Amino acid sequence: MFTIVKRYLALASIATLACAADASLYKVVKQYPVPGNGGFDYIVFDSSSGRLYVSHGTVVDVLDAASGKVLGKVEDTPGVHGIAIVPKLHRGFTTNGGDSTVSVFDTNTFKTIKKITVDKDPDFTFYDPHTNRVFVCHGDAAVISAIDPEKEAVIGKVDLGGGAEAAVVDGKGNGFVNLEESAEVVNFDPQNLTVKAKWPITGCKTPTGLAIDTSTSRLFIGCRSKVLAVMDATNGKVITTLPIGDRVDAVAFDPNHHLIFASNGSGTVSVIKQNSADSYASDGDIPTQPSAKTMAFDPKSNRLFLSAAEMEQVPAAAGQRARSRPKPDSFHVIVVERQ
Repeated sequence: MFTIVKRYLALASIATLACAADASLYKVVKQYPVPGNGGFDYIVFDSSSGRLYVSHGTVVDVLDAASGKVLGKVEDTPGVHGIAIVPKLHRGFTTNGGDSTVSVFDTNTFKTIKKITVDKDPDFTFYDPHTNRVFVCHGDAAVISAIDPEKEAVIGKVDLGGGAEAAVVDGKGNGFVNLEESAEVVNFDPQNLTVKAKWPITGCKTPTGLAIDTSTSRLFIGCRSKVLAVMDATNGKVITTLPIGDRVDAVAFDPNHHLIFASNGSGTVSVIKQNSADSYASDGDIPTQPSAKTMAFDPKSNRLFLSAAEMEQVPAAAGQRARSRPKPDSFHVIVVERQ
């Protein structure tokens, strides 16, 4: 009996170590320096071209994801936030908070073709191949705009009743978007542009990043209250919350290794292991760099790409709070790879 118990404990220990090993398999392997100054927001990996599209002040820098070579830039994107790529049209779309526009550009030449006027505070954006639409999340305007990428025009909106953060679609007639201030998820119809349901994110404050596992209908929500919430996308029930790092901004899901990544501005990527649709465990943190809060994921190469810069404090003006800004010529992309 004693031998059996020892063997059981040894097997349990091995299982525990195996479960906790995933985060330690990921390391920062290199950095891609990117010239120029200014703030930054979303970074997007385009699998059709192997490129990174990186928001950077008033431009979008385009990099070869494998080598880090700067291929060019999309200019005149004031206050750029997000980037959406439509491969079949060789078109890209950027959300420009500085002038409330969406820039349409040629992905072969990086030249701007058109600017579309949209509602205020355009932020996160993505392309949905199922509806053949580009969706734009607006914070202040509290809507999602739908753009026809062939017509290069807004064709409708979804009124949300709150500022939109990140959004995803499941390819089955459902879209999901985080409302940051009210800590809710809105389930919307991406074809008919109507709201289906609105659910509270129990145990979460200030949701930001959002990812989805379409095979299990699970949403993964990064919350600035230092938790990742797992929600059943069929009914809005929060299954569990797990601890993550501070100032989360992006979330990604790896269906091959059943891992959820949450990138945190404090300088880590928190890793959550998906054991089953309703079972999850914290799997440690990947050290990155303070300010590296936005992230792109390439499931084929198992690489994470994070925008980052060295930060410096700006003296506070009278009656205002001190703030930080990127140091000149310190912007770069961090590459994290599975070993």
